[in-house]
Amino acid sequence: MGSLSIWHWLILGLIVVVLFGGRGKLSGIMGDAAKGIKAFKEGLKDDEKPAEKADPVLPSTEKDKES
Repeated sequence: MGSLSIWHWLILGLIVVVLFGGRGKLSGIMGDAAKGIKAFKEGLKDDEKPAEKADPVLPSTEKDKES
């Protein structure tokens, strides 16, 4: 128990090749998912910048709003 036999390593290697290797459909899906996550994170960063540029001074009373 504790150590992995050659069969364990072969099965693990086969799973890695199927998921991430070659030009298969599954590896393309994994790459597209990674690109989507990256684009989502960049979109969140872009949303914060316009909020900082907004005018922080707003009228606080009715008299200020009229003028």
